[in-house]
Amino acid sequence: STGAVKMQPKAEELKFVTKNDGYVHIHPSSVNYQTRHFESPYLVYHEKIKTSRVFIRDCSMVSVYPLVLLGGGQVHIQLLKGDFVISLDDGWIRFVAASHQVAELVKELRSELDQLLQDKIKNPSMDLCVCPRGSRIIGMIVKLVTTQ
Repeated sequence: STGAVKMQPKAEELKFVTKNDGYVHIHPSSVNYQTRHFESPYLVYHEKIKTSRVFIRDCSMVSVYPLVLLGGGQVHIQLLKGDFVISLDDGWIRFVAASHQVAELVKELRSELDQLLQDKIKNPSMDLCVCPRGSRIIGMIVKLVTTQ
């Protein structure tokens, strides 16, 4: 009935890590500055500035599957200490998959999405919702992201 309750960090104490800059903080003018807990540890941001320290602005939390499916770089799968790890950006971002099959399916879905987007760029009038292949890929992505 009694005990310690873990406190959320203060806004100025919350920090994230970037590949090139190390620790960064959310800028005090950002809408997310007062957000003290994010469901996912990953943020995407539009602007990075350095004043008294490195800050990011215009940031949004992003969960694992959208990051894997829409993030830059190639998707790789490795077996590390008995876990199948999906990695992006030459191993900078890593996720443990539930199984080898899940990891391979996510990698294949990313590949299909990349190809579909290339097809759309080549043929801008193509309707992805009507195209059988496009609608299946988009439907699977929507299902994956909304049930994650």
